[in-house]
Amino acid sequence: MTKSSFSIILIAVLAACTSHKEGADAAETTPVKIIFDTDIAPDYDDVGAMALLHAFADRGEIEILATISSNAFHTTVPTISVLNTYFGKPELPIGVTKRQTPNMSCSQKWAEALIEKYPHTIKSNEEAEDATKLYRKILSRNPDQSVTIVTVGFFTNLADLLESQPDEFSELNGRDLIGKKVKLLVSMAAGIPEGGGKGHEYNVRIDTRASQKVFIEWNTPIILSPFEIGAKIFTGIPLTNNLLIQKSPVKDAYEIALAADKNTVGRMSWDQTAVLVAARGYEPYFNTQKLNFKIENDGSNVLIPGERFICLTFKQSPKEIQDGIEELMKHSPKIK
Repeated sequence: MTKSSFSIILIAVLAACTSHKEGADAAETTPVKIIFDTDIAPDYDDVGAMALLHAFADRGEIEILATISSNAFHTTVPTISVLNTYFGKPELPIGVTKRQTPNMSCSQKWAEALIEKYPHTIKSNEEAEDATKLYRKILSRNPDQSVTIVTVGFFTNLADLLESQPDEFSELNGRDLIGKKVKLLVSMAAGIPEGGGKGHEYNVRIDTRASQKVFIEWNTPIILSPFEIGAKIFTGIPLTNNLLIQKSPVKDAYEIALAADKNTVGRMSWDQTAVLVAARGYEPYFNTQKLNFKIENDGSNVLIPGERFICLTFKQSPKEIQDGIEELMKHSPKIK
């Protein structure tokens, strides 16, 4: 992609992200095409993010193209399948990295509990498609500059996509396929510590090689929801206290994990912010600043000169955003 083409796309993305439409207006707009990439297991804000994903889909605001795991841990695909099935979309394509690592477990065992309790169509990671092949298949079948990728986990799959070669789905290599088909990447990633210095953020650190590759080579506009955004937004308590919500894997995940953590204030909500912005744009919730980062070999990130990344800052208060996210997390399956 040429520098001038990239600039035109960036201007278009920024313009689109400043609009926020709800109700009848939202129904009149073209749904945002989203591929969702998650490390679902080590934390449970991924479950909240998937609740938002399905809530937006049921409202006609987005179209979910695929749900993909960047984590090789054995519960990831079955957990994604549980949530897709619960929200009435068992047919959604599911992919997973076929690498042995990252392989990050679920310490509170909420994922195992969901898999045991709730129906799901894909029973193991082995049954799911290879993440890179699924990315290439989905991207090749969609219009140019039409797909938004949302990552709330490791950059493993995106690095592999960048390195991918022509195949039965496309004659383009990974970088060229991304440049042709992807409109925007929205990631929950990186940290911006006050006063400078090093930021330390889990999604970036766990697969440092992949993070370095994506932060340098990714060739579409990128919006980052940094650590400091989700760290101020707490959700889950109103959900677990709502007696009208029954037999919900979303509610169960939060009940189990919050109890295991002895958490009475709610879980920090990093991943939900990325889905929110991908679906609706950053207005009216957030302002932005343009920054650039280098990923060090220890997985930390440092600010360097440049404006490569669009980073979220607060416009509404964290509590206002929190309340909106909480309502979306209570979404019940759409009755067909």
